[in-house]
Amino acid sequence: MKTFFKIGTLIISLTLFFSCGNPQESVDLIVFNAKVYTVNEEFDIVEAFAVAEGKIIGVGTSQEIQSQFTSESKLDAQGRTVLPGLIDAHAHLYNLGMGLQYVDLVGTKSKEAALQKLVDFEKGKNTPFIFGRGWDQNDWSVKEFPSKKELDSLFPNTPVALSRVDGHALWVNSKVLELAGITAETKVAGGEVVLENGSPSGILIDAPMALAWEIMPEPTVEVSAKALKEAEKKCLALGLTTINDAGLDRTIIDLIDSLQQSGEMKLKVYAMVRNSEENLDYYFTQGIVKTDRLHVRSVKVYADGALGSRGAALRAPYSDKPEHFGAMITPAEDLEALASRIAKAGYQMNTHAIGDSANVAVLRAYEKALNDRKDSRWKIEHAQIVSLEDFNRFSKNIIPSVQPTHATSDMYWAEDRLGAQRIKGAYAYRTLLDEAGIIVLGTDFPVEKVNPMYTFYAAVARKDLQQFPENGYRMEESLTREETLKGMTLWAAYSNFEETEKGSLEVGKQADFVLLDTPIMTCPEEDIPNAKVLATYINGESVFNVFD
Repeated sequence: MKTFFKIGTLIISLTLFFSCGNPQESVDLIVFNAKVYTVNEEFDIVEAFAVAEGKIIGVGTSQEIQSQFTSESKLDAQGRTVLPGLIDAHAHLYNLGMGLQYVDLVGTKSKEAALQKLVDFEKGKNTPFIFGRGWDQNDWSVKEFPSKKELDSLFPNTPVALSRVDGHALWVNSKVLELAGITAETKVAGGEVVLENGSPSGILIDAPMALAWEIMPEPTVEVSAKALKEAEKKCLALGLTTINDAGLDRTIIDLIDSLQQSGEMKLKVYAMVRNSEENLDYYFTQGIVKTDRLHVRSVKVYADGALGSRGAALRAPYSDKPEHFGAMITPAEDLEALASRIAKAGYQMNTHAIGDSANVAVLRAYEKALNDRKDSRWKIEHAQIVSLEDFNRFSKNIIPSVQPTHATSDMYWAEDRLGAQRIKGAYAYRTLLDEAGIIVLGTDFPVEKVNPMYTFYAAVARKDLQQFPENGYRMEESLTREETLKGMTLWAAYSNFEETEKGSLEVGKQADFVLLDTPIMTCPEEDIPNAKVLATYINGESVFNVFD
């Protein structure tokens, strides 16, 4: 009798609903029984939303949405957390994919382990050029740069080029030095050919690396396409729906567009154009390029190198290497000229700046070029070491774009490089947010791991994956969970001029969203890095689902 009564009541209710002239609207997808963090202005949490033609057309309670809309496709979240699609505001998608085609040295704990990986990779392949990336001498027991000697003994006739994890140093053998014409007399502004006993040691830092890249064979279109699709697969499985790729040539941007247009690539890309004359001449003539998945309106510039390889440009010498200041890759006067050109083209300038000298040079160039332009949203990528008196120069027009896992990776040795006073202006995310009113977050993968949950954890807990240090690293610079989520969604979208179309789950916006197995906004901090993505949707389409 009870069952009959419930069914009868339901029939009566539905009859009354339809008889009142309110038929349900058919949509493509209904998500219900969820804890949806909308990341709207009020940071509302709702239970459900409806999607039609790739966009959200209704949000509310599960009852409200299911009474107003009907769909053949429904996602019962079973009370789990749903977030807006995650945006990685600074990464290298293409480099990640190409790295999957070559030797992966990330995580090697010694020079010998790195060399063994090379030997294992090369067995049976007999490749004409061996390339790898990811080594970091700071992770080795002997924290010194390697040399060409070891590579020469294993590969005397095959060129070998191995990029450091940050991409700012290259370990090469004698064959590469020979083919590239690099000698002890080779001088390239903005970097260093490291010498040992008066000869090139096999380590190239920053600008001279280009001489080695020039002799590397270009990958075919098929290899590049494979690389992009393999990198995309990793990103989608981790909840990333938009990637800001920091530094691409036109050929790769065109390939991404082609793959997206053909439906082979679903991931959205905010492409920063690599700073070359050929690229700038083309895109500044072309103007802003915008499709539903590709956005090209910015230029990636390098002010200096990396702290780990002591290439970051500092105002005072390195604390662990007196009289060494690092180097500017792009001198201050060139930064100013380039900034003026980019501003006139209506493009955004996104500049890699690690050291305090580089950061102040970029701030000055930006301020001069922008002058009275109030909505340019130029970014300083990394903003890693900033003099205390310069923080107030950041704003919503000069935006800090940072990578929280850099702090937890570098914390073991950064103070050795900088000293106790200068470290106060390093990895200072709370200070940057307080001054700018906005901060955008990324990973810089493949320099760091792709997983955005690690980004979230590092920003909030300021700990590495071993939960060290116990009380967090300089917790005065941590972000709240709400701020961190905004930095990975709405604020990142704003920095891309895309806040009206993505970054929050609101009516009229694209249905990019992620279903998690862990409530990262409320769970114990230590559970955050272990959170798994159950499903990823782009424009309302399932692009990754563990249940499929």
